[in-house]
Amino acid sequence: MLLYAETLPSVLSPLDPRPVELVNANGRADFVLVCEHAGIAVPGRLKNLGLPAAEILGHIAYDIGAEGVARCLADRLDAPLFLQRYSRLVIDCNRPFSAPDCVPEVSDGTVVPGNLQLAEYHRRQRYAEIHEPFHREVALFLDRRATAGSPAVLVAVHSFTPRLAGGPERPWQLGVLSNRDRSFAERFLGSFQERNPTTICAHNEPYVVDDQGDYTIPVHGEARGLLHLLLEIRNDLIGDPEGQRRWASLIADGLIDAREKKHVND
Repeated sequence: MLLYAETLPSVLSPLDPRPVELVNANGRADFVLVCEHAGIAVPGRLKNLGLPAAEILGHIAYDIGAEGVARCLADRLDAPLFLQRYSRLVIDCNRPFSAPDCVPEVSDGTVVPGNLQLAEYHRRQRYAEIHEPFHREVALFLDRRATAGSPAVLVAVHSFTPRLAGGPERPWQLGVLSNRDRSFAERFLGSFQERNPTTICAHNEPYVVDDQGDYTIPVHGEARGLLHLLLEIRNDLIGDPEGQRRWASLIADGLIDAREKKHVND
């Protein structure tokens, strides 16, 4: 963990939101949901990172629709959900500190003026005030589950844009990501495809999970030996409440089925 120098001025003011919001803390399901790119908040002292307001509402700033899907999932599954309130342009809470895009200077071709040539201590400051508190609360929650002997299945909820600037169209509607332990991801994907044969979905598309490009799955899932997966839903499908509810319902059914199959196999 990074040490925070108390002599540095805080990046967050009393008017800024807390980095983490815990929804349905007493949820009884085995599932623990995390949405690291839910928020669009930018600390007031960072002055929108020098970006026009439209960019802060676009896919480079947060995962469009992911929070809505995650909230619907939490309700349908009766699962706790951790939401991260700050834009990933401020600090990406699904990246280790060493990743260049933990504080991105450019995102999908858009230059982020407030991140250019950022001093090391300013990067550490954002990490210490936003990234660390978020993941500390997730870790403490999972610790309590482990101490109580309660199972936990970690599910990270994300969305992706149908096409990056200058890139090809992405045909997938749902990506199911994992790395070292593919067991639960593949079980869920098989169940989901059985239930939704016309949906275009795949393992490790349009991204992959690894130690440099991800934080939640390697640290909270793999290192703890928990069942886990990361979901990527194409954001044009979940841009409104109706789409969010529909996809949450489809995903919840697949998760429950995959969990039940795990119990049967055990």
